[in-house]
Formats: sequence, C-alpha cells, structure tokens
Amino acid sequence: MKENLIWYKEILADHGIKNTRQKELILLELMQSSCHLTAEEIYQHLKTKRIGLATVYRCLKVFVNLEIVKEIPMVEVNYYELKIFSKKPLHIHFKCSNCNVMFDIDDIDINLDYIKLNEKVEKKREFEVKDANITLMGLIFCS
Repeated sequence: MKENLIWYKEILADHGIKNTRQKELILLELMQSSCHLTAEEIYQHLKTKRIGLATVYRCLKVFVNLEIVKEIPMVEVNYYELKIFSKKPLHIHFKCSNCNVMFDIDDIDINLDYIKLNEKVEKKREFEVKDANITLMGLIFCS
C-alpha cells in the first residue's frame, strides 16, 4: 500500500499541492478499508492521531478534485472510495439500509452487464461514459 503513496505524492506535486501526514493517513485509511467510508467514519478511525473532522473534509475535497477518490452521494451522507488505485472504473455499489455499510459488488457477470450497458448508451446516444454511480439499496441477509 505504501508504494501507492508514490503515485499520490506525484499527483499532489504536479498540482502544486503540499503533501501532509494527515493526507497520507486519510488515504491509507481508504486503502485499508474493505468497504466505503463516510468522512465521519474516517475521522473516527483517525481522531487518536490528532486529525480533526474539518481536516478530513478538506483532504477528501482535494482528493475528489484530483480524481484520487470518488465521492458517492447518498441522501443523508456521502461515501468515499479510492478511484485512482481501485482498478474498477465502472462497478455497482450496494448499501445496506439497516447497517449503512456500502461496498462494491464484485461479480464478473454483473460487472460485464454493467459495462455492456455503458457501451450501449455510448453507441446509442453518442456519449462517452467516464464514470457512473449505480447503488443498489436493500438488506444484507446473514446466514
């Protein structure tokens, strides 16, 4: 994971933005998470490292503007996921309405159908789809 920070540092430098310990910790938190996080969740994980909630929001805004992180807007809160390192440019999300956990649906057949849908839209409407947000919402059933 630390090797990915080299790319991140280059992107910041190319845009004249200073690299900070706080930015690195927030990025590492996103890299290590198995699900998508809200700014509040990132703050809760990092508050013992003396990072404030306002700093988390400011850093996330920088990351979104530089397309390092993707912001997934929901009705009450935004979720964040790595965009630059994910190797999944188009994928579907699932959000549990009971526990509010959001994660990627990692299923090759579903993702291929999603890519075909994007290609169909591009051909039919003469668009170029660069990104999309599809979030399925429901309940996770544990057996």
